[in-house]
Amino acid sequence: MILRVFGLSFAITLAALVTAFLYGGWNGLFICVILGILEISLSFDNAVMNATILERMSAFWQKMFLTVGILIAVFGMRILFPLVIVWATAGLNPGQALDLALNPPNPETPDNPSYETIMLEAHPQIAALGGMFLLLIFLDYAFDSDRRFWGRMVEPGLARLGRINNASVIVALAVLLAGSMAVDGDERATVLTAGLVGMIGYLAISGLTSLFDTSEVGREAAAAAELAGDGRGRPEPVVLVGKAAFMLFLYLEMLDASFSFDGVVGAFAITSDPILIALGLGFIGAMFVRSMTVYLVRAGTLAQYRYLENGAHWAIGALATILLVSLAVEVSEVVSGLVGVGFIGASLISSVRANRTERQVAH
Repeated sequence: MILRVFGLSFAITLAALVTAFLYGGWNGLFICVILGILEISLSFDNAVMNATILERMSAFWQKMFLTVGILIAVFGMRILFPLVIVWATAGLNPGQALDLALNPPNPETPDNPSYETIMLEAHPQIAALGGMFLLLIFLDYAFDSDRRFWGRMVEPGLARLGRINNASVIVALAVLLAGSMAVDGDERATVLTAGLVGMIGYLAISGLTSLFDTSEVGREAAAAAELAGDGRGRPEPVVLVGKAAFMLFLYLEMLDASFSFDGVVGAFAITSDPILIALGLGFIGAMFVRSMTVYLVRAGTLAQYRYLENGAHWAIGALATILLVSLAVEVSEVVSGLVGVGFIGASLISSVRANRTERQVAH
């Protein structure tokens, strides 16, 4: 099964490495390998979170995620997104932005900022938009009382706070306001606007998904899934089709894009070459994230490790916090990667212990 799931990723990785060598020699090959490792290490929690959503989608929409979705991930986020940022912040059209990236100006001419400089200057907008989108995902999870709790203190306490109407939106707006106060006055309005765009995007997509998911058929399927759970308190996922599946697909792409923000921005600490970024982050990193997602779904990993979904949501909360903290303090991408892996690892250990205890009680 591993070869069947990861075979295409290995083939594309080999092709990307050959292309990187032909394009930039040994230096280009080395940078491409580093970028691929960076994206994979930062995105394991992304794969887990994607899997929790993908298992609710029909076979058709799963294929859409693996085909159209990968095109969006590679060309949309790893190639077009940086060009759009440069276009929006520097007044350059995408063609001029690409030319600037491929032909950097003389560093001794401050009046002509480089592609890398423009991207880094746009970090506050990127961090605010992605951070608020991810924060609402975490808050909606944390304040939900109708789920399995990981631990006996923190998650039950947060769920009790969720009894307050619109608790997640209230907290998110308070965090956005505090984050905007941490930046210079010239950037405050920009951060507020970007953060609100991230919130609106999440609320719109999740609201429409819930609307289509609460049809009579959806309620009956949910009730049946609750009865046919996995025996550990986790209901069988309700497979969505039609409009509900389409909205869930959009939600998944937005989630995937938000996770990729730190990787894209972090890549500019290594290189500003858009070709190498696309090869390393997109064709290698994004493909392996897709393969890991599919493997988790087909292997039934989420059902086997009961707290894995909880750990993924806490990793999302940590990444959202890191993005928002980075508005005022520079945070290394290594930190965000290690924190995410830490939560996933802790949830795996908790799941193994719970399964062992359950088996001992049964015998």
